Amino acid sequence: MSSLLISEVGPRDGLQSIHAVMPTAAKHRWIAALAAAGVREIEVGSFVPAKLLPQMADVGEVVAQALTLPGLRVAALAPNFRGAQAAFEAGVHKLTMPVSVTEAHSLANVRKTHAQMADEVRNVVALRNERYPHIELEAGLSVAFGCTIAGAVSDDETLRVAATMASLGVDEVGLSDTSGYAQPVQVRRLFNRLHAELGRQAGGAHFHNTRGQGLANVVAALEAGVTTFDASQGGIGGCPYAPGASGNIVTEDLVWMLEAMGHATGIDIDRLLQARAVLHEALPDEPLYGHVPDAGLPKGFTYADGKAPQ
Repeated sequence: MSSLLISEVGPRDGLQSIHAVMPTAAKHRWIAALAAAGVREIEVGSFVPAKLLPQMADVGEVVAQALTLPGLRVAALAPNFRGAQAAFEAGVHKLTMPVSVTEAHSLANVRKTHAQMADEVRNVVALRNERYPHIELEAGLSVAFGCTIAGAVSDDETLRVAATMASLGVDEVGLSDTSGYAQPVQVRRLFNRLHAELGRQAGGAHFHNTRGQGLANVVAALEAGVTTFDASQGGIGGCPYAPGASGNIVTEDLVWMLEAMGHATGIDIDRLLQARAVLHEALPDEPLYGHVPDAGLPKGFTYADGKAPQ
């Protein structure tokens, strides 16, 4: 039985594309319910200007509350030095900086060229190393498998950006299928090459289910040695600056599949569904997705450790 890390990104990636602003108190309840279900890492928000993303205006307060939950690894995202500095000061355990593989997406998403983004990462690494050495820093490569702005993305192009980020001193480099382009053969091939070229700096996978390949891509990434997967409760989310990007992997479906395959996640599905109820109550007009929530657990299902749901 192997153990995997499911990083819940709903409070960040999920909410960033939703126009209705979730009240801060509801975010607190949702994050607490996710942690109570056994979710060990939650990306709770983005450190971005509130005028650009009002949904994240309360990110400092949300981080502070999340840090009070025992055993929870609190993660956040920041697209630039100023945001990273604020995240470090807030006390996050992990920070992800989004780095676009295509320059067209980089200009649309963070308004920076590749060279300018490399400078941002270099400066953030220096700050982290000098003042916050305990905080993990990840470069999350957006549109790593294809881009709705620039089109096809070659493996070599993605690996070139990954190598640059690794050379700048980030702890790990993850790959994101921001636009739902990836398919299993490509996923297996690219993650195999990423591990071969970066070794311990090769990070996790962030798949969108835009074209229905999310869980199939997870299986391919597993075969390539990936052990960390992002997912969003209810499948909510997307990238506002990648046209057509939608639909994160549904956390509930991912946990069921992995546990049924013999991979322990440490997450209680029944309690995860209770957390989903908190999300639905806070955003009653927002559609939530997921086959397991709709169909229920199959008769006789047991977790990877052999225990049955309570």
